[in-house]
Amino acid sequence: MGDEYKAINQVLVKLVNEIWKLEGEAIITKEFEDITNNDMHVIEAVGLGDGRNMSSIAKKLDVTVGTLTIAINNLVNKGYAERRRSEKDRRVVLVRLTDRGVAAYRHHEDYHRQMIEAIMEKLDATELPVLMKMLDGVTEFFKGYNK
Repeated sequence: MGDEYKAINQVLVKLVNEIWKLEGEAIITKEFEDITNNDMHVIEAVGLGDGRNMSSIAKKLDVTVGTLTIAINNLVNKGYAERRRSEKDRRVVLVRLTDRGVAAYRHHEDYHRQMIEAIMEKLDATELPVLMKMLDGVTEFFKGYNK
């Protein structure tokens, strides 16, 4: 393995670990200390609006509906989300965020905005396409990686 390979590997591993750690520290504040980083990502997947069905949320998170049910039960019990029947089709159950869930969503969104702004401040017009190409390559790897 060449020096470039080792350097890229070291940076990527450190970056992933740091993002996960720092996101947990930045997002799980006193106000939201009763939820986890994973809960926050479920909140993000539920999103804003009148509600989404379980299968669309599960698909967005790439988890089974059974796994999502456990996470949603947790968020409902903590007051971040609620379930309700669709007005159009009473058989369909929609999940939506409560006011507390929306506050958590906005908090998470603000963290991501700050992170992106900090990165973009350091780039000039010629560097942004290179960063995008690199991020696309990393994304393609993770999408295609056999679990």
